Amino acid sequence: MPLTEPHDDHSSAEESLVGAHDAGETPAAPPEPEPTLPEPVRQRIVTLTAAVLPGLAADEVPVPLRRVAKFAPNRRARLGAPAIAAQLTADPLFRQRVTARVLADAGDLGAAVVEGTAPAAADPVEVAALAYLARPRGWRELIEASGAAVRAEADSAVVAELVREAEQRATRAEHDRAVARVEAEKLRDELARVREELGQLREEARQITRTLRETQARERKATEMLATERGRAARAAADADAELRRARARLAEAEAAAGVARVSAKEARSVDEARLWLLLETIGQAAVGLRRELALDPVDKLPADFVADAFADQPGATPAGAATRARDTDDPARLDQLLALPRAHLVVDGYNVTKRGFGEMSLEQQRKRLITGLGGIAAQTGDEVTVVFDGAERIHGLPPAPRGVRVLFSRKGETADELIRRLVRAEPAGRPVVVVSSDREVADGVRRHGAYPLGADSLLRRLARS
Repeated sequence: MPLTEPHDDHSSAEESLVGAHDAGETPAAPPEPEPTLPEPVRQRIVTLTAAVLPGLAADEVPVPLRRVAKFAPNRRARLGAPAIAAQLTADPLFRQRVTARVLADAGDLGAAVVEGTAPAAADPVEVAALAYLARPRGWRELIEASGAAVRAEADSAVVAELVREAEQRATRAEHDRAVARVEAEKLRDELARVREELGQLREEARQITRTLRETQARERKATEMLATERGRAARAAADADAELRRARARLAEAEAAAGVARVSAKEARSVDEARLWLLLETIGQAAVGLRRELALDPVDKLPADFVADAFADQPGATPAGAATRARDTDDPARLDQLLALPRAHLVVDGYNVTKRGFGEMSLEQQRKRLITGLGGIAAQTGDEVTVVFDGAERIHGLPPAPRGVRVLFSRKGETADELIRRLVRAEPAGRPVVVVSSDREVADGVRRHGAYPLGADSLLRRLARS
């Protein structure tokens, strides 16, 4: 927004204009239009005025700017810019008071501008701002020179940017040429290799042609030998017919002997079965004796319990059964098949299932509903059931889990997905482990360790059916 103000070129003329206005007289000549200020010059004028505004007496500050004068320094020029610009344009006396303080702060540069000259090394924006406020002879030319200097700097920046982009393009072109030369060398090497392989293929083709001719010669010789052998085969067929008749007679004798042998074999099988039963009974007795010899007591902890000790809110939670390894499916019938396997272990990604099945509930209600449903599955199947929740939602003082259901929370810095993988790795090879989660990363991870991943929908449908 340009600062415009109808005034003459000198301060004395401005004072005369103000006096004439106070006396109620009409100026002799129409005012000249204000020049259009470059944006940097306009901003600098507002900044200089805002800086000296608090130093003016209360009666010297126009009413619209008295509130602006109370702003903080960093907000005064930014928020009060429109009001400051309007007062500088409309109130010559206010501008003269601001100019006096600004020129005093500017020092030698302000004195030079008042004289109508500007040092060559001075900032053109600063010179134009002081010239606008002081209005010395030729101040319009100083503002126009400042605008030209600002535009020249902008043009120089554009030219510098264009030069930099041109240099970058030249560098990229040189790099592309170097890459092209390297690729050309590779292509030449590849062409030489292909030519060498072509020569080898031609030599192999010549050898194959020679082998084909030899094979054709052997085939003609084999045809002649085949005709001779056919004659011999006819004679042999006649001899075979005679031998077949003799063989049939021997077969009848053999069948009679086989009947007798079957009876003997049945008796021998009964004896073998008795021996096998005795052997199994002996092995069972030996296993019992070996367990007694090694003092192997019945185990009271399962592999998942050793992982669960570091995570479970209830260390005494009773483990349940196990799960089977299955294909990735949401079919509840497949879940039933896997849970029917002996010693199966079912591991459930808790929040992955609850937020998919009943996410409208609170987290506490989600956990309670899932754990209750898993208790029913554990009671029906007798399998080991473990449900894992993220530790970020750990709630102390949870009610006891149903019999056969282990409830775990991941530790700080570890997710439920990582805890599930640890549970799967803790199981012995060959034990069926089923992991229920619709998280693809979890499914892929447990599948690599031999577990059977199933989608959350399979368990939700199974729970809805119960």
